[in-house]
Amino acid sequence: MTRKISKTVAILLVIPLFLPVVVSLTPAAARAEEVTGGHHIELLKDREYFETLLGTIKGAKSEIVMAFFLFKTNGYKSNYPDILLNYLIKAAKRGVRIRVLLERGKGVTSQVDKNNRETALRLREGGIDVSFDTPRTTTHTKVVVIDRRYTFLGSHNLTSSALKYNHELSLLVDSPELAMEILKYINNLYE
Repeated sequence: MTRKISKTVAILLVIPLFLPVVVSLTPAAARAEEVTGGHHIELLKDREYFETLLGTIKGAKSEIVMAFFLFKTNGYKSNYPDILLNYLIKAAKRGVRIRVLLERGKGVTSQVDKNNRETALRLREGGIDVSFDTPRTTTHTKVVVIDRRYTFLGSHNLTSSALKYNHELSLLVDSPELAMEILKYINNLYE
């Protein structure tokens, strides 16, 4: 049985072949690089994710779409997820459309649900559109798409542990084609 593979899926299959070249770029040099006609992939280890995500949110021009299992703010200014939340609110105030989809935890005692609902209130107070997935399925994604071009995808949840302390690994992919496929996927997660 033959299956047709989309162009984006084929790109994702060849990423490991080019990863040694991408890893050799420093984050600053990689972000400064002008990419024309190709796809740029940047490996984001541990805290590099947070720094790069903040910079990309700061430069966002039109749209930020996020889908996360856990976004855990606590109201403290020095907390990394709260810093991220403030960057999102600033982007919304300058006219960037922001949509956030969060996991709806299972059961009344779910810490994931409690944390995501507290963050949703803070996001909504800042003018950000927040939705929750269907309770029938766990949304375990950790993905951000900015300006229908830049995709952050990997293991980082939006928690202090993941953004500041844990060993986490994610990718930043500069590909409008991949971004559009991921946006279609996220749109299908809405209840």
